[in-house]
Amino acid sequence: MDKTAGGTPAAQPSRRQRGTWPALVVAVLFAVGTAVRLGGLEAGALLVPLVSLTPYFTVAALVTLGVVITARNRVATAIMLAVCVCLAACVVPRAVGGTVSAAGRPLRVLTANLNGGRAEAQPVVDLVRRLNVDVLSLQELTWPERARLEAAGLAELLPYQVVEPEMWGADGSGLYARHPLRERTGLFQPVGHHMPVAEVALPGGPTVEVVVVHPVAPVPSTVAEWEAGVATLPPAPAATGAPRILAGDFNATLDHAVFRRMLATGYTDAAAATGHGLAPTWSVRRMPPLVTIDHVLTDSRAGAADVRVYDLPGSDHRALFADLRVHPQESR
Repeated sequence: MDKTAGGTPAAQPSRRQRGTWPALVVAVLFAVGTAVRLGGLEAGALLVPLVSLTPYFTVAALVTLGVVITARNRVATAIMLAVCVCLAACVVPRAVGGTVSAAGRPLRVLTANLNGGRAEAQPVVDLVRRLNVDVLSLQELTWPERARLEAAGLAELLPYQVVEPEMWGADGSGLYARHPLRERTGLFQPVGHHMPVAEVALPGGPTVEVVVVHPVAPVPSTVAEWEAGVATLPPAPAATGAPRILAGDFNATLDHAVFRRMLATGYTDAAAATGHGLAPTWSVRRMPPLVTIDHVLTDSRAGAADVRVYDLPGSDHRALFADLRVHPQESR
């Protein structure tokens, strides 16, 4: 036994005292991560992907809060409680949603990333038929995939198209519609893959402008290009002209600052508005879907009645379906 100079036993730190510093360090690390998310401070090839995991970070924070409460560490508990409140404020609304849009002209939109033309064509066409889709936004569309879609009957269901395929790779995109399309140019300068824009003439209703969205992924060599690709997307228009819808693979989640700044111009995320904002749409190789990077956004003159996601054989993305309502009283 250790003794002091006077021969009395030296005081040994208690188990509670030994656990104080590790708990505080963990709490501070969670606080730093939360500050990065709240402040939009993510930058570089490490933090940008990590911020997309904010919902999982929130669950980890809740578990950690329970641990530090059990350990009776007051300072760490206070820090973790503040962390959990802040993260819950970021994440919970997208799982709860709000009042769904009931009035207006129905517009059923489906967006799908075809994984460089590897997705099976027939399931895409089957979804279009089963969901009675009006507008189909496709990313990573290749010429061979376009031919397979046509052979599967897509042109019979959606006879109008504005497409920019490529022979291979991720650059190609396309827009298919049940109603006449008019391609629009000059709306913005895309940074990333092809992002066609077209106006859809709805029968008995307003013309709606649809943008196929697909900036590059934020891998180490393209983080700056990714941020520019999201930042240069057209902002939500004023209440004049055609209502605008952005649909596609944004390669960004609701937790990325550049995406949130775009939403702040007047867009609403259809999935978050209907309580489906945590439904993951993208997976890594053979893993289950992890993050939500496919979106349908509407300006103030449209809203979502329902949103669903569907597995897409051959693709690393899930297809995202949004049952929208275009508000006639606000689109004149």
